[in-house]
Amino acid sequence: MPFPVRIIFLLLSLWGGSTSCVHNIHVAPLPDSPSSAGIPRSLQLITSAPSLEGADHRPGITLLKWSQSDLHQAILGYLQQRGIFASVSDEPGDLTLRVTTQLSLTSRRGLYYYQIVLQGEMSEAERPLNSYHVEQRVAGLSVRWVTSSDRVPIETALRLALEDLTGEIEKDRPRYLLATGKSGE
Repeated sequence: MPFPVRIIFLLLSLWGGSTSCVHNIHVAPLPDSPSSAGIPRSLQLITSAPSLEGADHRPGITLLKWSQSDLHQAILGYLQQRGIFASVSDEPGDLTLRVTTQLSLTSRRGLYYYQIVLQGEMSEAERPLNSYHVEQRVAGLSVRWVTSSDRVPIETALRLALEDLTGEIEKDRPRYLLATGKSGE
């Protein structure tokens, strides 16, 4: 390759790498329906930063950022809209739900797949009450050119995982009522 062609190729490579955009993910999943079995207690939500896993089980996903604050606001908003608890906030409550989130991205048969794993730990005054584990996997597009090509399947997978998580919590409603001595349907 002649010298000027190499320089031009190098400059184009550097320019292309520097202009690539990072997909800053912002999600706001909404529940399909409100809770049919409320728990008359306050809930404190604690979340950790999402763990991102790319192809070949490598940490991180190329060109994707998902902040802990966005994930926290997404889960908080979802729980508030779902209406299972009397209130949901960052402040101490009757119950505490600690949620860890893992997002995995894989590619199979020409499509990207986004898997969300939620681990939830419910406690009352530092006393563990229950653990939850839910997973959802959603097919995305064959390319990741724009932010929405990542955002839409991530939001969908998170919404489905939160539906499963809140469904499990609702099944355990009697346990959370017994913890306070409250009863009722």
